[in-house]
Amino acid sequence: MGFLKGYISIWYKKIPVPTVIWTANTQTPLPNTTSAVLKIVKSGRLLLTHPNHSTIWSTNNNTTSQSPKNPIAQLLDSGNLVVRDADDENPQNFLWQSFDYPTDTYFPGMKLGWNFETGHEVFLTANKNESSPAPGNFTAHLDPTGYPQIVIKSGTQEVYTTGPWNGLRWSGTPSINPDDPHFKYKMNMNPREVYTRYEIVNNSIYLRLVLSSSGVFESWGWVNETKSWFSFIKSPMDICDNYAFCGSNGICNLAKSPLCGCLENFVKNTGGADSCHRRKALKCKNGTDGFKKYSGIKLPDTKYSWFNKTMNLVECEHECLKNCSCTAYSSLDISKGGSGCLLWFNGLFGIRVLSKNGQEIYIRLDSSEIPEPITKGSHPSSKGKKGKIIFGSLLLLTIMILLGLSLCFYFYKKSNKKERKLKESLDIPLFDLSTILRATNNFSNNNKLGKGGFGDVYKGVLRNKQEIAVKRLSKNSTQGIEEFKNEVIYIAKLQHRNLVKLLGCCIQGEEKLLVYEYMANKSLDTFIFDETKSKLLDWPKRFSIIIGIARGVLYLHQDSRLRIIHRDLKANNVLLDNMMNPKISDFGLARSVLGDATEANTNRIVGTHGYISPEYAGDGIFSVKSDTFSFGVLLLEIVTGKRNRGFRHPNHSLNLITHAWKVYKENRELELIDEHLAPSCDLSQAQRCIQVGLLCVQQHPEDRPTMSSVVTMLSNDCTLPEAKEPGFFTERRASESNYSTSTQGESSKNECSISLLDPR
Repeated sequence: MGFLKGYISIWYKKIPVPTVIWTANTQTPLPNTTSAVLKIVKSGRLLLTHPNHSTIWSTNNNTTSQSPKNPIAQLLDSGNLVVRDADDENPQNFLWQSFDYPTDTYFPGMKLGWNFETGHEVFLTANKNESSPAPGNFTAHLDPTGYPQIVIKSGTQEVYTTGPWNGLRWSGTPSINPDDPHFKYKMNMNPREVYTRYEIVNNSIYLRLVLSSSGVFESWGWVNETKSWFSFIKSPMDICDNYAFCGSNGICNLAKSPLCGCLENFVKNTGGADSCHRRKALKCKNGTDGFKKYSGIKLPDTKYSWFNKTMNLVECEHECLKNCSCTAYSSLDISKGGSGCLLWFNGLFGIRVLSKNGQEIYIRLDSSEIPEPITKGSHPSSKGKKGKIIFGSLLLLTIMILLGLSLCFYFYKKSNKKERKLKESLDIPLFDLSTILRATNNFSNNNKLGKGGFGDVYKGVLRNKQEIAVKRLSKNSTQGIEEFKNEVIYIAKLQHRNLVKLLGCCIQGEEKLLVYEYMANKSLDTFIFDETKSKLLDWPKRFSIIIGIARGVLYLHQDSRLRIIHRDLKANNVLLDNMMNPKISDFGLARSVLGDATEANTNRIVGTHGYISPEYAGDGIFSVKSDTFSFGVLLLEIVTGKRNRGFRHPNHSLNLITHAWKVYKENRELELIDEHLAPSCDLSQAQRCIQVGLLCVQQHPEDRPTMSSVVTMLSNDCTLPEAKEPGFFTERRASESNYSTSTQGESSKNECSISLLDPR
């Protein structure tokens, strides 16, 4: 670092060609560098002064209320000029750093993006020309509008977008190789900040990205043999990368003349407008629109987009169909076979053909424009021979994993190396016990959130400030290592916005812990069955929770990689995040069924009294319809604010579902609605929910709807069938039976005999 041609700059020390990566006084060159002084003052600010011009340049880090005790300035090996307090024990607590105020060079380790807490944006500004570092017309930003993408602007006008980050590269930069041995790109998003950066893997090379004065983002690498820099990636690459070059719904192809055309099934607008429209207009009615896959392209500008990291493509399609303005969707992350959902709204801009590393997008069309209409609940990617091969591979992989884990567990019981082998069998992050103890304050009672069949649950805070919930397997738990392993196997493979996320586990000595994302509002039962808290759940919130749970169960039954039967769906196994979104938890009792199977048999009855279906309690047969029964009970509990188990009525001894069916047959079902819902309740919607709940709890499994039908019935105004008599245990007979269970919420592992089934 030093003075160069009237500027104070940072450049490479070991490269013979002077290559500047940062300049301080870009707008005010010094007339005489011999008289200039760079100094640090007590407040921690850096000042560049000159006798004839007073202060030429200064840092703007004087924002803290407390002045540093011993401010110093350092030029780090990374090329970052920093100001910090020498008395601060943390050397990373910078008062100011040049990486936050770059000029034209994007350097390894530098974050390009936004800090939402401070409102500060890190962006690049091109030089005016090759001989002057004064700010030019072009800037490069990470634009967080919609889904983040890098945008180059001339003034305020976009001239180029990279397309969205797809987990491997920016969609429009096919030359970036995620397996490059020299450098790695990453994109990070959280509520506090969003940024992209790249790191050098091999420290023996020199690499820099420069925004040129002509608006080209160019990657440069140093070649020792030739003692020169070489350019290996440029953005924009060619004329097709010019922003919105072919207009709305157009596509640019360098191999064709003219370059611009319309997407297939689109035609040019009349009147000379440089854009395209659908050959057949969308009707935006149920069943009239579908999607066609377009491959090998750069994804469109994401300024007007929406995304969800946990959805799959089927859910993504359904979400798009809900909104008439939604015009296309794709996978968000292709790094692991495809995950997440990215939706576009209105016109699609910036699509081009790529010769390699192009992506797939599903664009909305009139259903008549699609050769093979997508059947309900399916997806184009699952059709044909390729889909069968993928499904067969996944099925074989699933069987191999389950078989491998079963064998491992057998040897665990026979071996003194039980703990180590168990860890090796679990393909999820492992936490050190010391980390969990520190996070939960040694499992302090003040951190205790509750208790279940597994054991106690504690709140914790990791060093990175992330809040977690820790389930601790109790020595006296009715659940054991089978349930622990079961939970890890299943939930680690499930990704859905209405399923709780497992972050990892800890197996150390006798401690077996599961680490989850923390749910700020705990479980659903703490609200709907509480006289005070139930008032906080108005009808729109309750209906949203009902829909969310239904979609979560549908995912388990139909859309997940494993066909999962939960077997313990109940109010205290539904957690609520800070936005009151429901997330199904506790997969310790879950089971998968293979292929197209929908039921299985067991000699060991598990679950929670009040939610178990009659055929499961009586004959040990569990199926997807067992979960439907449990969902129906839960739905009725949400609407009424009453527990099925322990329900009391002054005129009879029936349980909740039987009482609900009784008043339903007398057309008095509105009497069931929780009195706290009166001001906000949509009566027709609540009445529909009651009838759907009763359809779910019918005596015979074949009479109950599938969860796919449940979601449809709840979401639409279709005519509902009449509910038949429900399956149930009366409260009197249940108390007299051998049905062994602990109190609600304390245990989910209950044994019952076949003789208990007492249908009405």
